[in-house]
Amino acid sequence: STFMRLFTTLYWPRDGYVAVDGKPVTHENVEAYRALFSAVFSEYHLFRRLYGVAPEALAEIPELLKLFEIEEKTQLVDGAFTTVNLSAGQRKRVALIVALLERRPICVLDEWAADQDPLFRRKFYEDLLPMFKARGLTVIAVSHDDRYFHIADRRLHLEEGHVVSDLRKDEEA
Repeated sequence: STFMRLFTTLYWPRDGYVAVDGKPVTHENVEAYRALFSAVFSEYHLFRRLYGVAPEALAEIPELLKLFEIEEKTQLVDGAFTTVNLSAGQRKRVALIVALLERRPICVLDEWAADQDPLFRRKFYEDLLPMFKARGLTVIAVSHDDRYFHIADRRLHLEEGHVVSDLRKDEEA
């Protein structure tokens, strides 16, 4: 979680720096860097009303609510969800829908699947993540759920803030 906040520059590094293609992210260019990311962190706030979502993206909401299996729980009416008084897993589904509607190239998910029921957790890893990849979205998913590590194209294992392994799917054979 801390690494993801550093990576997305929500926390500024005390030592070292974040770089893109060898060029440091600075206070002058940080907004352009942050615009690359949508995120659902383990601690998040879910607003009923949508902010900063392009009007044409709103047309996707009925399909996404159905895909995320919550179309019977909430709808979008006049720019606001009818309710966000949902279970923790359902709230995270709505938060991910909102993140997807932002149409940013990188989506950071911090222990997103932890609050999902086992069936939806499997759907997330086995169906939704490959679908996001096919659409060109880069997903960085923080997870301790080793049952689904094989899904990742690249897996970084961190311990006490240090990378202890960096495996790519094509290298694991």
